Amino acid sequence: MPQLVDNLADLTSQKDRDALELALVGTIKDLLVPTSVAIYRGVGDRDKQRWLTCARLGPGEVVPSTDSAWVNIDTLPMLAEFPLRQQAIESQQVTEQIGQTTCTVFPLAWNQDAPGVLEVTTASPLPPESRNLIAGVLRLYRNFQNLLDYGERDTLTELLNRKTFDGAFMKATVEQHKASTAEQGERRHEASTTSYWLAMIDIDHFKRVNDTYGHLIGDEVLLLLARLMRACFRFHDQLYRFGGEEFVVLMRCSGEAEAAHALERLRLSTAGHLFPQVGHITISIGFTEVRAGDTPSGAFERADKAVYYAKAHGRNQVCSHAALIAQGDLVEQAANIGDVELF
Repeated sequence: MPQLVDNLADLTSQKDRDALELALVGTIKDLLVPTSVAIYRGVGDRDKQRWLTCARLGPGEVVPSTDSAWVNIDTLPMLAEFPLRQQAIESQQVTEQIGQTTCTVFPLAWNQDAPGVLEVTTASPLPPESRNLIAGVLRLYRNFQNLLDYGERDTLTELLNRKTFDGAFMKATVEQHKASTAEQGERRHEASTTSYWLAMIDIDHFKRVNDTYGHLIGDEVLLLLARLMRACFRFHDQLYRFGGEEFVVLMRCSGEAEAAHALERLRLSTAGHLFPQVGHITISIGFTEVRAGDTPSGAFERADKAVYYAKAHGRNQVCSHAALIAQGDLVEQAANIGDVELF
């Protein structure tokens, strides 16, 4: 009993979704001592989803292993390669396969676009009391996950909200620094060939939409734009609503051209979409590379200048801060040394 209490206390102390998943597999491993325990999530387009390993503890492992959030999705196994997991998701029931070892799969309800499972491998079938124990821990896990969603997501669009951005941004700058260090040391790897990019998205003439059609219709426009964003970007791109008509994307790309292409895809998709009652709308986008040692305020200032330039020169376009500097359309300002203000 003391171990159970300690594990549950550790589980509910997490304030980060990734840490919560790591704590969950650790809790199950400590309580039942299975051969392995893992959380898998379906990622990618619904008709060709693949399994992402969120957390896994195998035999003799102390630290859970995970797939990188930036893994090449084409290298992951297809959902159909694991029918037992698919059966658990489709039935929303616990499934079991008995052989030399027993594999028991518990469905985890993320959402229809991102199905998830907890998979437990044991030397023999789980007794009813062990299944009940896992079911109870999963109820606690889901409740705590819902609390995280409530605190991390915008209530209208269900995109990430502003207060979750700082942590993600600081992780990006740390990775940028690691990539830069590896490249300088001539230890090149995949991370050193890509970088993070910050984009600000602003709906053109959104005040006119609210004034003409009312705020309920304006909210519908925001909701539909959020859906277009989800459709245009990859599963690991982080999408935020910062309030009003302002949206932000934090993504990892191989260079400016790839970032611009992804943002241009969103611009074209938005311009071509027929919004109920409103008709067609456009968006202006400014983006910048996240630099090693960057602060959120510094990166936002660059992206904001690019958005302002887009709006001042016709709207409905994607502008790169670096390209505007190179063309002489903007002037690079010296960094504010010692600036540690986040917002």
